[in-house]
Amino acid sequence: MTQGGADAGGTRGEGSAAEAQPAAEAQPAAEAQPAAEAQPAADRVWTAALVIIGDEILSGRTQDANLAYLARWLNIQGIRLMEARVVADDMAAIGAAVTACLAAYDYVFTTGGIGPTHDDITVDAVAAALGRRVVYHPEAEATLRAWYGDRINATRLRMARVPEGAELIPNPETGAPGIRLDRLFIMAGVPKITQGMLRGLDGKLAGGRPVLSAAVGAWTAESRVAGILAEVQKGFDTVQIGSYPFWREGRTGANFVLRSVDPHALRQAVEQLMAALRADGLEPVEGEI
Repeated sequence: MTQGGADAGGTRGEGSAAEAQPAAEAQPAAEAQPAAEAQPAADRVWTAALVIIGDEILSGRTQDANLAYLARWLNIQGIRLMEARVVADDMAAIGAAVTACLAAYDYVFTTGGIGPTHDDITVDAVAAALGRRVVYHPEAEATLRAWYGDRINATRLRMARVPEGAELIPNPETGAPGIRLDRLFIMAGVPKITQGMLRGLDGKLAGGRPVLSAAVGAWTAESRVAGILAEVQKGFDTVQIGSYPFWREGRTGANFVLRSVDPHALRQAVEQLMAALRADGLEPVEGEI
């Protein structure tokens, strides 16, 4: 499966498409919708999942770098990444992961498996799972022909294949586009290409308030301050507090990361945590150590 090089996947655009090899002959089927939210729109938490596709990830040959970047990007968009799965280059596994995540979350992203080689099967797997045919997208084909010129061939044109009804996600790095099917975003596995595709989606997804974060660091074993963390957490329903211990310079320390969509609650929680740590005889610093 292609993970690097100029032939790595990209994004797709709107428009009808010329028919390609069908992955499934059934009529297009609507994707499963997540359970309706009961809270007011202003307070709604928008959620997402990532499906990382590739035998090379599971074998340890390639280390994934897309998860962390996507999580940070989603935070800015006001969307929370709630789950990530890693699946093999297997039609059934890819289809099952995508359909399960579509049923549970507002948005689903996939990375990997949209290059030009025989083991790039993400398009086929998604199309089969959603009951759509695989077609050549005319805009994607035109983009690839312009990009490659007289070097275009049938193998490279595989990257113009999309599930029927798909839109394109522009790829400023290698031309080969990514694919959007409503709430599903099918992207390349190469981090630089994926990041370029995400930049093209900035501000285009419905989301809530951005997730803000702050940190407090202290030279202490986290077991010493576990009770303090729990007490501060109890006082702030809208703030999440995570503890991340480390060993450095022969000393034990921990960074405490606080996250919230409410800037005022976040600030208050930071101040309360700092005060509680000082009261316990520690010298906390705002920010990570």
